[in-house]
Amino acid sequence: MTFQEVAAILIVLSPGIAAAVAGLGQRVLGDKGAMGLTTVIVVSAAALAAWQFFSWSLGGQAGAAQTVVLSRWFNVDTFIADWAIRIDALSVTMMFVVTSVSALVHIYSIGYMAEDPHRARFFSYLSLFTFAMLMLVTADNFIQLFFGWEGVGLASYLLIGFWYKKPSANDAAIKAFVVNRVGDFGFALGIMALVFMVQPVAGVDYAQYGITEFSSIKFDTVFAVIANDAPVQVVGQTVAMPISQVTFDFLNVHVWGLEIAGILLFIGAMGKSAQFFLHTWLPDAMEGPTPVSALIHAATMVTAGVFLVCRASPLYAEAEVASNMITVVGAVTCLFAATVGLAQNDIKRVVAYSTCSQLGYMFFAAGLGAYGAAMFHLFTHAFFKALLFLGAGSVIHGMHHEQDMRFMGGVRPNMMFTWAMMLIGTLALIGFGIPGTDIGFAGFFSKDAIIESAFASDSQFGPFAFWCSIAAALLTSFYSWRLMFMTFEGKFRPNPHAHHDDHGHSDDHAHDHGHAKPKDGRAPAHESPIVMLIPLLLLAAGAVFAGILFKPQFLTSNADGFWQGAIVREADPLYGPCGVHPNGDASRCSAEAHAPASAAEEAHGAVAADEHAAAAEGEHGGGHHLPDWVIWAPFVVTVTGFLGAVIFYLLAPGIPRRMAQNGGPMHSFLSHKWYFDEIYHFVFVKGAAALGDLFWKVGDKKIIDGMGPDGVTGIAKAGAGGLSKLHTGYIFHYALVILVSAVIFVAFVLAGQGR
Repeated sequence: MTFQEVAAILIVLSPGIAAAVAGLGQRVLGDKGAMGLTTVIVVSAAALAAWQFFSWSLGGQAGAAQTVVLSRWFNVDTFIADWAIRIDALSVTMMFVVTSVSALVHIYSIGYMAEDPHRARFFSYLSLFTFAMLMLVTADNFIQLFFGWEGVGLASYLLIGFWYKKPSANDAAIKAFVVNRVGDFGFALGIMALVFMVQPVAGVDYAQYGITEFSSIKFDTVFAVIANDAPVQVVGQTVAMPISQVTFDFLNVHVWGLEIAGILLFIGAMGKSAQFFLHTWLPDAMEGPTPVSALIHAATMVTAGVFLVCRASPLYAEAEVASNMITVVGAVTCLFAATVGLAQNDIKRVVAYSTCSQLGYMFFAAGLGAYGAAMFHLFTHAFFKALLFLGAGSVIHGMHHEQDMRFMGGVRPNMMFTWAMMLIGTLALIGFGIPGTDIGFAGFFSKDAIIESAFASDSQFGPFAFWCSIAAALLTSFYSWRLMFMTFEGKFRPNPHAHHDDHGHSDDHAHDHGHAKPKDGRAPAHESPIVMLIPLLLLAAGAVFAGILFKPQFLTSNADGFWQGAIVREADPLYGPCGVHPNGDASRCSAEAHAPASAAEEAHGAVAADEHAAAAEGEHGGGHHLPDWVIWAPFVVTVTGFLGAVIFYLLAPGIPRRMAQNGGPMHSFLSHKWYFDEIYHFVFVKGAAALGDLFWKVGDKKIIDGMGPDGVTGIAKAGAGGLSKLHTGYIFHYALVILVSAVIFVAFVLAGQGR
């Protein structure tokens, strides 16, 4: 076993062991022992993951995918799954992202949670979350991926509801859990659809497709069958056929197999990554401690859906309808979340909606075939979004747990370091950089690549995604600078009401810990402790340099050597299979780089060959040339958003204040998040209650019970009551009844004899 394989095992398993030891051994270790153990182990795992990632990306040690099998899990016919660790570019990247962010969150939490009485439980949950996410990203089959998928769902429920004495935290945890179950149901059906389709045909030698062990849930088997359009024997069908031609009935609708599998898998991704319709849990997740927000929203749970789509890129490359659905949903999400972010006042909710918006960018990039750009934005986003969340946590800590930006202002003089870190995070989020150069923050390189991919795409939904992304970039710049100006600039605006922090304590909590209160009832802002500031500095370095350092590996000249087939690159609308920008020099692409990669691509024939030949001759990749206005559009709208924020929140701050006080229809629409919560509450909560009442009060009580046992019982009771009235207790009444009965009896007897 190589050192890389040993390192991968330690990276994945050690956080799980730390979580178990810290959680079960708290009485022995104590809070400080549990904190120290989990932090040291996760930091060590992050160091190993960093070595692995840098060796793979910058050290020239990238290679073909390999799998470390820990043990056999399932082995039933073709339903074969291992506990395994897959080592390829996707998993190596995600291991680095997950462990590095988690390690910094662990360190940051030492300061942030210093006064919490349940620190051991908190750090155990953090490590459990990290372990589940690592199991997800290193899976070599859909069942292990589903195990990690549900594991992060469980851990997020525990972390969001960590302060379980707060009703709002409990409600938010339940909401996140239930909404994710909706998506997970689709994910489970997608896995079932693949098992249903990917069954071997007797007599076919699958070794010719590189399949050594046929498993209907292993990535290698499923993706090799799809890439080679190999024949399969669908369960219940007697005729074998290439997988691209498989159809079957689903919910009484005749569907294409790969399309329905791709759509169902994406529904799972929608829930986990908070895409439009299944996004409502994400802002409420702010009820958890701020480090939890950074861990969930930055690089871990919410990016699992993007990872799934990129991992399944061989499937989506052949499923046009599913890819179009991903494009549309992603584009709508990036614009929708940006509009909602304009009217939020909670500092963490603004950053949360920016996460939702940025995830939309990643998804529509993947839907257009730009999987490298999607993963690149996932990678850079991890640094600047974790920086913004932890920076927001530093502000909340320094403002004695105030989260409403309307009651901040003038914070910068007392929190210069936090301000500088959040400034870097903001510049990275809005994608600030100089077009046509390598000068810019991390988000500049990744987000502009996605926007340009949308314009260059041949997809019918490419223009829609492009304009949504441009509009979202404008709004992102505006609400990001709004956050910075409302928080750090201007005059301090004290909260006129007693408030409660996210620990459930009142303002007296600040006073009890030595913070003097001025007459306005609010303590002055102060800088956070050094243990909370060091993670900010490290994340800021990633927010500045991650884009320029790793663009060649993710997108351009070295991308093929980096990805090594982990994602499909042939469909990339911007860089193509050899990493060439449409406006760049394509002469370095070899003929082999443009040759069809599989039998499936050969089906496209001359069209693909002509496009590749054009690129090889120095033309523009994919037949597109990006106009200058496309390249400069993100920069222009970013500057426009900045100027708008300057006008509204520095020069004329009374205008937005009056707009909020007047509560016009547009402001109400955005501040209420398009009324999704209200609509869902009316349709699903009240609707379910009304339906339950209908079945209970009408169906059960009145129809079933009323006409059944209760009805029969009522008739018997009424009859008995009537008969009981005949029992008066007087002898002459009974004699009269006997006499009348005897007369009637004799009359019937005589009538029967014909007399």
